Amino acid sequence: MKTKILDHQNTNGHKLNDFTIQDIGDDHLYTGLETPMKENAFSITDEEKKKKIAFHFQEIMDIMGLDLNDDSLKGTPQRVAKMYIDEIFSGLNPKNKPKVALFDNKYQYNQMLVEKNITFYSNCEHHFVPIMGRAHLAYVSSGKVIGLSKLNRIVQYYAKRPQVQERLTNQIANELIKVLGTKDVAVIIDAKHLCVSSRGIKDESSATVTSYYGGVFNTPQKITELQNYINN
Repeated sequence: MKTKILDHQNTNGHKLNDFTIQDIGDDHLYTGLETPMKENAFSITDEEKKKKIAFHFQEIMDIMGLDLNDDSLKGTPQRVAKMYIDEIFSGLNPKNKPKVALFDNKYQYNQMLVEKNITFYSNCEHHFVPIMGRAHLAYVSSGKVIGLSKLNRIVQYYAKRPQVQERLTNQIANELIKVLGTKDVAVIIDAKHLCVSSRGIKDESSATVTSYYGGVFNTPQKITELQNYINN
């Protein structure tokens, strides 16, 4: 039986043709800037979520025929639940959003500042397998600067949720624009998707690159300059 998905909208707000999960296959859909969340996503506590996840993951393991009485496996449902809520999907909860303090640009540094090779781990929302990559962030100060470690924390916050790389790129860029008060920001993400390399087509050599260039960065000259910074 095919599962029907109706009246889906793309990022421009236009309805797509009716399609099925089988029609989509391994294609990545980018349906909007916000991570799809239920309205009542935080109506229960993290501890309650862990208990529910552990219960259902135990059911999955049992269905697969694993012996949950084995010493190595019997704690796995609880470990998975804790990992989901406290670690790899902790970016779903707004309470974990990093607090960012800005400082006056006393050095009057008005060129691009680049923080490159920020390592991150995320998870593909289509198969719940890892996305591993590096993020490169850049901005030109509008009068304020941000602590370098906070750039890393912003990347980690948005990475720690089920993701699509295009959305991750734009979420980070939009957060920088809001926090820094400038459109002069750039984000480049270079990542490997285990849903491509470990299953499906099983291509271990390919990588996916996405980018956002805003304000002064949205020119061929600045893009080339930024890429030279990153590649050196």
